Amino acid sequence: MPIRVLAPEVTSKIAAGEVIERPSSVVKELLDNSLDAGARRIRIDIHGGGIELIRVSDDGEGIPSGEMELASSRYATSKISKLDDLGEISSLGFRGEALPSIAAVAEMEIFSRAAEESNGSIVWLREGNVVRQENRSRSRGTTISASWLFRNFPARLKFLRTPGTESSRILHLVGQYALGFPEVQFSLFLDGRLSLQTAGDGSLRQAIGKVYGLEAARKMLDVVWEETVVGITGVTSSLSLVRSNRNYLSFFVNRRWVHSPLLSKAAEQAYHGSLMVGKHPVSVIKIALPLREVDVNVHPAKTQVKFRYEQAVFASVEKAVKEALNDAPVARYDVASSKDISLQWQNLQVKDNEAVFVAPLLPLKLPVLRVLGQIASAYIIAEGPDGLYIIDQHAAHERIRYDKILSQWARSEIEVQGLLQPVMLELGPGDRQALEDNVDRLARFGFSVEAFGEGSYLIRSVPALVKDDDVADVMRTMLDSIADGGEVAPWEEKVARSLACHGAIKAGQQLSDDEMKGLLRQLEEAQQPRTCPHGRPTIIQINLNQMERDFGRRG
Repeated sequence: MPIRVLAPEVTSKIAAGEVIERPSSVVKELLDNSLDAGARRIRIDIHGGGIELIRVSDDGEGIPSGEMELASSRYATSKISKLDDLGEISSLGFRGEALPSIAAVAEMEIFSRAAEESNGSIVWLREGNVVRQENRSRSRGTTISASWLFRNFPARLKFLRTPGTESSRILHLVGQYALGFPEVQFSLFLDGRLSLQTAGDGSLRQAIGKVYGLEAARKMLDVVWEETVVGITGVTSSLSLVRSNRNYLSFFVNRRWVHSPLLSKAAEQAYHGSLMVGKHPVSVIKIALPLREVDVNVHPAKTQVKFRYEQAVFASVEKAVKEALNDAPVARYDVASSKDISLQWQNLQVKDNEAVFVAPLLPLKLPVLRVLGQIASAYIIAEGPDGLYIIDQHAAHERIRYDKILSQWARSEIEVQGLLQPVMLELGPGDRQALEDNVDRLARFGFSVEAFGEGSYLIRSVPALVKDDDVADVMRTMLDSIADGGEVAPWEEKVARSLACHGAIKAGQQLSDDEMKGLLRQLEEAQQPRTCPHGRPTIIQINLNQMERDFGRRG
């Protein structure tokens, strides 16, 4: 095929695909425009997960009627005008691609009135082209509606998730913007129901209370850090508030919400040695930098940035969070040593008198083991017919509990424990959505939950396996696991994993001989005794033949 220049209608669709991946992409672009327009109140209406309708209304400065058609043209923007402006971008939007990209994949209406005009103007766009425009009365601000997203792009439409999942993505997105702009009132309606509303009073803690719940807001620590170039503010969680995934790490660079593995690692590094493996903090970190120290023009959807001095930013974020933790009157503990030991032993073998790390292939089922003792109150030492076994007691107990829960669930025989006193549970909008979407499923696991006012629930029964645990924490961790969009496991496995971890024997817990023997007998009966439900090893084996060679008893 000869080289040729693509037609405009083809290039516009490619550009739209870079910016608009799913309904939440539309919402993000429209929120950026509203905030750039100085809006103080923003309402978002979503129907059918955003596939049927997305409507964003604001009280910003509006679009003059003479610029309405121009606003929907590619590369038309009021944010920059010359090349040098790209080096000092202070607005959230600047590419001039948002509205034309949305119009290319949906039917769109723009209804706006600028402050200096007496009437508003409305335009209708189909396939990216203005088909009609007329004047109408309205207050200052802008309302943009996008309907029937990807209707003419069935290949794109089939890659979207269910309306409920797409709504959850939008809920998470709006929650992040509410945390980044607490001075703005956000109101989100999903299929006509108010799902999230913030006060817009400028209080970050108030916004956190609405997004993550009042308990989270109470357990946050203030973060304040200033250096010559960088300023860091926000909040981060105390050691008593943790989550099972990284969805609660939020970063804003010059008020732009960004996805940054660098910043996530920096914040979590501050907690090193203080949180259990698999647990993550809740953080809302806002970083202020000179505009020329950060490049925001590295991603079409403007979700990533590049720092001029990455290591300096990393160190500043880590120091800021660590200082907040050090100032908190909370005891800290170190669990890193046992984790490091297990990782070292996991793949260590000796060949030709040199230590090398390999991944040994071991038989799936366990032989009968004889308990010898316990070390570091974390590992059980046992003897088998072919050598020495080191068992991680927490991982082993997780595997046992996981198998038991799934077996009971498969037979619809979950052992249920009613609570003498119902447990009060306060949830943010994201967790509320996960609970309400799965309340019937959770009932099959033994959870009886009923609404008790706005954002509050009463837990009346739980699976007997977790009756002695912190029931509210069990529920929150489980909802986090269910809502984890990056996890493709069936929902029942997510629930079983979460329940298995709670109440399992912990590292640092001393066990009697009978308790160790009982644990090993149960592990021997497990279907996959060599790994925990998360895939980590439960057992490290030191082969007897290898030991004899190391001691010079064999050649």
